[in-house]
Amino acid sequence: MTTDLRRTLLAATAVLAIGFVPAVTVAGSATAAPHPTPAPGKTPVPADYDARHDPATAGLLDATATLLAAKPPAAVSSMRAALGLQGIVDMDALTGTPRQVAKLDGFLTGPSRKPAVRIARDYLTAHADLFGVDPATLKLGRDYVDIEGTHHLSFRQQVGDVPVFGNGIRADVARNGALIQVTGSPVRQVPAGLAGAKLTGSQALDTARRDARETRSTPSDTAHLVAFPTSGGLRLGYQTLTMQSGYLHVVDAASGRILYRQSLTDHDTGPDALVWDNYPGAPAGGKQRRVSLGSWISPSATTLTGNSSHVFSDVNDNDVADAGEEVGPSSPGHFTYPFKEFTGPLCSAQFRCTWDPAVAYSWQANRAMDGAQLLYFTSVFHDHLLAAPIGFTRAAGNFETRDGDQVEVNDLDGADTDNGFPDGAHVDNANMATPPDGTPPTMQMYLQPAANTTPDEDPYVPSDTGNEASSVYHEYTHGLSNRLVVDAAGVSTLNGPQSGAMGEAWSDWYAYDYLQKEGLEKDTAKPGELVVFEYTTAGANTIRTEPLDCTVGAPATVCPGTATAGTGGYTYGDFGKISRRGAEVHADGEIWAQTLWDLRTALGYRLSESLVTRAMELSPADPSYLDMRNAILIADRVVAGGKHQGSIWKVFAKRGMGFFAATVDGSDTEPIEDFALPPAAGSPKSSIAGVVTDRDTGLPAAGVAVTFGGHSSGFAGSYAAVTDAAGNYQIKNVFLGTYPKVAASGNGYERQVRTVTVTKQPGTVDWAVRRDWAASQGGAQLVDFSGDDYTAYGCGPGQAIDMSPGSGWSTDAVLTEGTAIEPRFITVQLPAAIDLTSVEINPTGNCGDDASASTGDYRVETSPDGTAWTVAASGHFGPADRDRATAVPLSAGTTGVRLVRYTMLGTQVADEGGSCPSDLSGCSYVDTVEVGVYGAGG
Repeated sequence: MTTDLRRTLLAATAVLAIGFVPAVTVAGSATAAPHPTPAPGKTPVPADYDARHDPATAGLLDATATLLAAKPPAAVSSMRAALGLQGIVDMDALTGTPRQVAKLDGFLTGPSRKPAVRIARDYLTAHADLFGVDPATLKLGRDYVDIEGTHHLSFRQQVGDVPVFGNGIRADVARNGALIQVTGSPVRQVPAGLAGAKLTGSQALDTARRDARETRSTPSDTAHLVAFPTSGGLRLGYQTLTMQSGYLHVVDAASGRILYRQSLTDHDTGPDALVWDNYPGAPAGGKQRRVSLGSWISPSATTLTGNSSHVFSDVNDNDVADAGEEVGPSSPGHFTYPFKEFTGPLCSAQFRCTWDPAVAYSWQANRAMDGAQLLYFTSVFHDHLLAAPIGFTRAAGNFETRDGDQVEVNDLDGADTDNGFPDGAHVDNANMATPPDGTPPTMQMYLQPAANTTPDEDPYVPSDTGNEASSVYHEYTHGLSNRLVVDAAGVSTLNGPQSGAMGEAWSDWYAYDYLQKEGLEKDTAKPGELVVFEYTTAGANTIRTEPLDCTVGAPATVCPGTATAGTGGYTYGDFGKISRRGAEVHADGEIWAQTLWDLRTALGYRLSESLVTRAMELSPADPSYLDMRNAILIADRVVAGGKHQGSIWKVFAKRGMGFFAATVDGSDTEPIEDFALPPAAGSPKSSIAGVVTDRDTGLPAAGVAVTFGGHSSGFAGSYAAVTDAAGNYQIKNVFLGTYPKVAASGNGYERQVRTVTVTKQPGTVDWAVRRDWAASQGGAQLVDFSGDDYTAYGCGPGQAIDMSPGSGWSTDAVLTEGTAIEPRFITVQLPAAIDLTSVEINPTGNCGDDASASTGDYRVETSPDGTAWTVAASGHFGPADRDRATAVPLSAGTTGVRLVRYTMLGTQVADEGGSCPSDLSGCSYVDTVEVGVYGAGG
């Protein structure tokens, strides 16, 4: 569960342009950019951010990736040929080294009696040209052996004594000594040294705290030097951990710039004790019963400190147990606190209430009971995840008090932040912040609903989220996934829209897998029975859009879906369509959760628990859905000798993740679904070729990528080519069939998609594509802008020229009169002087703002040299111009144009029938999605 934050993560375009990211003021560094001022009642939270995926270099990386696919180095071609049809050689465009080398129909090497480390190093030595590293220079950071006997080796690269951040090599070796796969994207040719640091570790921590909006330090805060890979090479930085709100940063040690930001928090939602096993009033497990806590807590315990979690009531939300916040025994050796029931509109025999949102401090009546219940839930689930076949052990990074790594459970978090009530930031939610192994995670459980609200305003059963087993197990599973899907340094890589969605999906799946297995939740062959968080919503299916067990084609009466995604169970093509806001991790996670429930139905819970967990351990960094599909197939070969490959493929193919399904990477919010099983060996192949030309000039378009969207998931032989100087391309060895999404795009040319049928006779497919001269990926540069810079939220000025309708530019709107505002502009330098034929603008509100923030009055100016400027167009955008590119009428300044300046002069508040001041977004912000410039080179 998660709060509705203004600045949601636009992960497909999470940006870092070195010149735009806020920095603390230190000697030799730039002045800090101001933090964005939230609209009334809204608190912005910095989005996750990684300089390695900066849109400023996206065009270069896209071109490099396509070139690697179309014209791979000899070492890559050789490896792909050796691995065969189901081999994977997935290259990282930033490093030019493999992100993953594996094969789904076998292992990389045969059985061996050599030590696992030796097996891995020998393989790297044999393929040094491919991996680009000297195995002798790699430092073994971890050799974790899972419960199936698989060695998970992590090798770290170093520059002297400074470890390389994120990149490195992970190798997985089966019990019999066979090398399963190699992942990691190592840095090729690590230098002997780096420039010295200008900041201290303390200054880096201050920078990180300021960037994360944190106001104080905690005992767990740390800083150490790392070498951070960028498109310009390795940079010395400080990796910091700040745990007031849970962030991991990398701060440039010379400039103080933020190179990396990752929230560690996933929002959501002896002695004896009286507990329930599900939620108060549930048909199964809904009555208090007496249990012994002796397996988890000392007989003489005076607080709820168990062997894997510490529970206290953090009613003032300062993350420490102050006087009166620990939960002590009801009497020596007993934590038996009977449930005290409340009444209200949503309270019933099945959904019993634990507090009264209209009465201050009423939550105190069940405070101690809530704490004992949470100690029970977290301890039970710890033991469940520890046991086979899941095997989340100490070696795997689980949570143990003896390791100083227990879950710090903050119950009733913020319950007394508003005179006996929780404030608006401490209701209707739950979260789990999971730092790397060795630092205790924090689980926070809030009250619901908000004080003095009606069910129509806040339709949640009055309770503590810690009273519901599924909510607690969901949050706890975030700890499992964030400790298993990691880079070579053990840092979670669930950062992208697809990996983040899987994080939410795993949390739902593991929770209900356990509850159904224990007979606490009903699941028959009938779809639509498993309503996620049913206690929270009094049985209404409102936190998720569909029940967990919705199958493809299930009736709308029980699996209603959404207007944008349709009814029945979801498929891969629904990604980004389930929520009206576009890609959203909880909504899109339903696709993965339902798919895994299908897998559980097909294979049984025990084997599924094993395969899904092993796949996390085998996953490459920041996985896509297809990466995890592949990891599950590999896990089946590890666990069961590949006996279930056919069944697994059928499950994923039915959900649109078949052999030809496609995604660029884990940040792709528009993946292509496919329902095909792997083609049989020896199936016929053919080829296509053609010419790509510029639509405006008729001249050849060089550097344009032609790709088969249905066959680019990382398998050997992905179908792609890049046009040469004459615009020619050719793609060979294509399986016969009809491909619905073959595309030509790149180098500043807009994507054109068509259906192509490949027959035995080689085919000709020509393209005429249109160039957007203002596109950053085509060489245009943002040289100036005004207004607040929200790059850290994925909606900075650079988003106006990134050719992505899924992101846009948002900045502050300072009102001058009516809905007129102080001018907010961007200046774009085109890669060449052109004669304009069209300027097209999508003025729509974005970055979480409502439609009133769409640009109203506007001005477009052009210049040949940056000195003389001509007004080329001006006017007003209205509601009819939203959600599309609108061509503006050009009246002058259309020849020899080298720079274009676009200025937002007003919002659409008046068009919405509103005025300022008010809660309309347009009273605080003004937005534009995209600016496109078209014409012919002058």
